[in-house]
Order: sequence, then structure tokens, then C-alpha cells
Amino acid sequence: MTHRFPIRVYYEDTDMGGIVYHANFLKFIERARSAWVREMGVDQNAMRAGGVVFVVRRIEADFLAPARFDDALEVATQTRMASAARLVLEQTVRRGETVLFRAVVTLACLGPGGAPVRLPANIRQPRP
Repeated sequence: MTHRFPIRVYYEDTDMGGIVYHANFLKFIERARSAWVREMGVDQNAMRAGGVVFVVRRIEADFLAPARFDDALEVATQTRMASAARLVLEQTVRRGETVLFRAVVTLACLGPGGAPVRLPANIRQPRP
């Protein structure tokens, strides 16, 4: 299953060269992951209240082409691997058919005191 999330590039997302500042691609994929998790039925506020949070353990990122002010982008998120304690996602940012950015993101959950805990069941076994 692929989750799709639209993004519009605002002026504040760009650098002095008029292109999206590289770190903002990380913000774009974070927004897409948050929307994906919400649509999976996971309440991150309730998780946090219970002392459990998602954390990014690793990101491998490839910057392939620039995005510019007012571009309409789409972030596609797909699960590569899910285990009891780790989730690996592939996230791709496109402008139309052009791939601008690709990342492989490894997530985990931490419980009270920072100890690893199991991922929520609906993340490990997404509904069709």
C-alpha cells in the first residue's frame, strides 16, 4: 500500500537560490509520515500520553533534483519492512513524474525511560 501526501512549496521553504532548502525535504517526509500514521488509526497524542513515542533511528537520503517555489509535490510512503520493534519506510518526493528526493527511514518506538517497545499493531500489520 502506498500513502500519498500532497505538498505545496512555499516561499519560506526555499533558499537564496530559489530552490527548496535541502533540510525541508526532511520536513516534507515527516509531515507525510504523520498523516500516514494518523490514517492508520494511530493516535500519537495518546501514545505520548502513555509514554510511548516514535523516533527516527536512521535516514538514508538522496537529493536527485531541485524543487522550487509554488511547485506541487507529492510524497509517497511505502513500508519496506516491519518487525515487532522496527519499521523501515521508503519515501519518495515527486513533482509529476520527476523524482526529486528519495529516503529510506527507519523508525522505532521508545517507551518510558527511553527503552525500546513494540510498534503499534496497526503499523506492523496495516489494514488493506
